[in-house]
Amino acid sequence: MRHAKGILLAAAGIAIISFIGTFAVKLAEKETIKNHTSVTSEKLDHKTPVETTDELNLYAQSAVLMDASTNRILYGKNEELVRPMASTTKIMTCIIALENGNLSDPVAASQNAANQPKVHLGVYKGETIYLKDLLYSLMLESHNDAAMMIAEHVGGSREGFAKLMNQKARELGCSNTYFITPNGLDAKEENDGEIKEHSTTAADLARIMNYCIGNSPKSKVFLEITGTQNYYFTDVDGKRSFSCTNHNALLSSMSGAFSGKTGFTGGAGYSYVGSVESDGRIFTIALLGCGWPPHKTWKWSDARKLFQYGMDRFHYRDVYEEVPMKDVLINEGIPISGGLDKPVLIASSMAEDREKSLKLLLADDEKVTVKTSIPDKIEAPVKKGQKIGSVTYWLNNQPVKEYPVYLTEGTKRLTVIWCLKNMVTRYLSMPGFSQILTSS
Repeated sequence: MRHAKGILLAAAGIAIISFIGTFAVKLAEKETIKNHTSVTSEKLDHKTPVETTDELNLYAQSAVLMDASTNRILYGKNEELVRPMASTTKIMTCIIALENGNLSDPVAASQNAANQPKVHLGVYKGETIYLKDLLYSLMLESHNDAAMMIAEHVGGSREGFAKLMNQKARELGCSNTYFITPNGLDAKEENDGEIKEHSTTAADLARIMNYCIGNSPKSKVFLEITGTQNYYFTDVDGKRSFSCTNHNALLSSMSGAFSGKTGFTGGAGYSYVGSVESDGRIFTIALLGCGWPPHKTWKWSDARKLFQYGMDRFHYRDVYEEVPMKDVLINEGIPISGGLDKPVLIASSMAEDREKSLKLLLADDEKVTVKTSIPDKIEAPVKKGQKIGSVTYWLNNQPVKEYPVYLTEGTKRLTVIWCLKNMVTRYLSMPGFSQILTSS
């Protein structure tokens, strides 16, 4: 019996040494983690999203048609060309005032505000008007003195308000936009040793509009103001009465038009930014340099062309599809089940509560590619729910939606101590082992 016990203990020792040697070899192995990318569907024709020629024959020197929900450019003509923007500036003036001011605030006119050129409300120094009423004056009649009163009240000065405008532009990713005045009058100033003009691009202007109508916490009030046809108010003292009429002609002449702003200066020419809703789709356009007097109506011609192009060509399509997941090898991980002689594999998965629908505004000839990026192996330790990859939807070589991919389980890293404990436990649980020790 003692002889059998000795043989068994010797065998256990040899096995432990063997496993330690195997583990040492595993520790010495350095394997490169390789990412595996597989295309699960081929739907993309790699067509550029921006027209290379102006097939609509627009009057505007710069123009853009944009999907308001995603800021995706659906049609563009020199849409990144920097140009003066005239009174389309006032959409930013309005949203900054709404987000930073109080509608019930009385606002007194300074001499600077009273001196602003036409188009103006005609205030005199010291006259007081509520901020809410000034915003209607600003957006319906485009009054320049109202803009300056708003700026000086909310920003402390014209310069202070311009800082708020430029900060918001940067937040929205409008890197080609620079504000100097709250009313859009042509202006230049020196900034960091560089002469800057009051300017934007058609693309940036449309992005700002999309923020105003949908993403700002004050979008609802913005829409109430810009969608109003006529408005009446008095000064705070009730001494003078004012009336305003909305100059956005599309509100009454085009189905679905709900917000917009016109503009004109000698340097900018006629300009327009506005939005239309049709069958759940929201399109935003921006026009810069759209003619000079006497061609005041060119902007309406261009606007109708762009909106009609969007409504005829682009429709929502659900492009979501289920993508197969795979097991991931966990290098040098503690086995979740089985022994050291088996690879440690953990399943990958997307979130169970993910939205299984992805509706994109697409033209009939536009297609989407779905790509998975999941590594073949990763190094231990890993955690349950750890992000390891993604499923990405691509349109025109641009990512439009990404779903994270996670591990469904976790495991610690394999160590010598764990191996020793595991081997001892296994041999102590071998049939007859406890009887041999007891009999000795």
